Amino acid sequence: MGKITKDMIIAEVLGRYPETVPVFKNAGIQCLGCASAVGETVEQAAQVHGLDPEEFLKKLNEAVKE
Repeated sequence: MGKITKDMIIAEVLGRYPETVPVFKNAGIQCLGCASAVGETVEQAAQVHGLDPEEFLKKLNEAVKE
């Protein structure tokens, strides 16, 4: 099983790990199919939405383990 890193592009994460969709949505990141999703990293998305990048990354990786 792979691990999500903060420098991965959102679209890449969603393509590999569709089970992370609820984590993105619960964090207020709703635009999963828009242009930002193909050009923004996990870290950038967290910062733009006022989230702690490390905590957000932890939640994404926990979703992949389940």
